[in-house]
Amino acid sequence: MNEIRAERHKWLRWKNIAPLQEAIAALPAFEDVSVSLKDTVSVDIEGLAQEDAQRIEETARLMLPWRKGPFRINNLFIDSEWQSQIKYNLLEPHFDLDGKIVGDIGCNNGYYLFRMLAHRPKKLIGFDPSALYYSQFQFIDHFIRSGIVYEMLGVEHVEHYEHRFDVLFCLGVLYHRSDPVGMLKSLFKGLNKGGELILDTFMIDGEEDVCLTPKERYSKIPNIYFIPTVNALKNWCHRAGFDRVEVLEIKKTDLNEQRKTDWINTQSLEDFLDPEDSDRTVEGYPAPKRVYIKAFKA
Repeated sequence: MNEIRAERHKWLRWKNIAPLQEAIAALPAFEDVSVSLKDTVSVDIEGLAQEDAQRIEETARLMLPWRKGPFRINNLFIDSEWQSQIKYNLLEPHFDLDGKIVGDIGCNNGYYLFRMLAHRPKKLIGFDPSALYYSQFQFIDHFIRSGIVYEMLGVEHVEHYEHRFDVLFCLGVLYHRSDPVGMLKSLFKGLNKGGELILDTFMIDGEEDVCLTPKERYSKIPNIYFIPTVNALKNWCHRAGFDRVEVLEIKKTDLNEQRKTDWINTQSLEDFLDPEDSDRTVEGYPAPKRVYIKAFKA
């Protein structure tokens, strides 16, 4: 694992990432900082000088697009593409992290991990191989100093990690994998006995044990492979070894939860839907709907 880590950290020297790393390293240390872990993960720096506030904003804007959030640093509001508090608040009543070893697979910039700090876990570990998202995490954590461990690793490394987890989150990753059952097996192996997986993925309606396989793209996204019915997803989980699957929520993605803001430089949900029928993607498939589940390892 250490060899993989060392190789991945070389990515931070890529020509598009190195300036971000340099900007983060140039930020001054701030001692009088208060943090709020609510819908907006907020940092208030006492006596922040105008020149430092400007440097903070310039650094944040180097890191577009900001997919997950929102975050606030004094008067700077990072209005991310996703209003991630909607998903987090939906899931929060369904987990207990107190004293547990928790992993977030595909953690993006760590928004959910920062929110989880309020639940007093024993350890928080994020997995995501993106050098950009790691840089965004470093930027926010420069102020919060959370103690969260961020690994530039993928789901395929979970089963080989140095220890097992009590709770794993895997949000919005499964549909990006060409072998969803194999991915679920890796997550299963990464859990302690009695462990729980909290997962969400795209779904299609229907009672049959089937899935949609987009020809090329789904909602303009090229790496979407399988979109199951809920029953098909349950079957995948059982084949991966999970003892029981509980459906927590089914929710259609709307323009309140995902939308274009000044903090992304790409298209967003409104561009992915049929302009004449918001229930269909531009390709003619059913519009994005997600199922949220909890799977249990006996």
